[in-house]
Amino acid sequence: MSDEDGLIRVLLADDQALVRAGFRALLDAQPGIAVVGEAKDGAEAARLAEALAPDVVLMDIRMPGVDGLEATKRITASVRLAATKVVILTTFDLDEYVFEAIRVGASGFLVKDTEPVELVQAVRVVARGDALLSPGVTRRLIAEFAGQLRRPAPAADLDVLTDREREVVALVAAGLSNAEIAERLVVSPATAKTHVSRAMAKVNARDRAQLVVLAYETGLVRPRTN
Repeated sequence: MSDEDGLIRVLLADDQALVRAGFRALLDAQPGIAVVGEAKDGAEAARLAEALAPDVVLMDIRMPGVDGLEATKRITASVRLAATKVVILTTFDLDEYVFEAIRVGASGFLVKDTEPVELVQAVRVVARGDALLSPGVTRRLIAEFAGQLRRPAPAADLDVLTDREREVVALVAAGLSNAEIAERLVVSPATAKTHVSRAMAKVNARDRAQLVVLAYETGLVRPRTN
């Protein structure tokens, strides 16, 4: 998603003004990206997101008052913000708050010490509709917490999927791209994309990240053990 001029509109949410200033300077310097707002807590982030409908929200997970998890829930529950993508920012990767944010609709996460070029790339990746799963660490996070099965599996389960769609979801959970899924199943990339899109629609997933969560929570795939 982006506006008619192809501009990716970004909302920053972090309780530290210096962090926001650094991200703004970095992103505003990039062609095709503009920071359209800043929030110092989750309540303000949700309010500004509703008002501005940005393409991407960079959301600090731990903020005073309303935290990033609750703000993510509010944003992903909004019909108006169905196309807005949330990227979680965290200081350490195996964070159950981050897992919960992905579970409710965030597109992935970045650790705060990520390289600037990776942050810019992440914004572009999620803006075009892809989940931020390529680093592999997101899948490790999901496997860590979904595999513990400390809560019931989500109401939307895999019974609504065809056998081929279940197979595709398992491959998504393994980290394969549409092109790689197409090669594995000996189908066209367009067909693979259609299978992924249909699976997402049937289980009410905002993007591929929620398919990965569902695959682990339902036991379709299981965490690797050393």
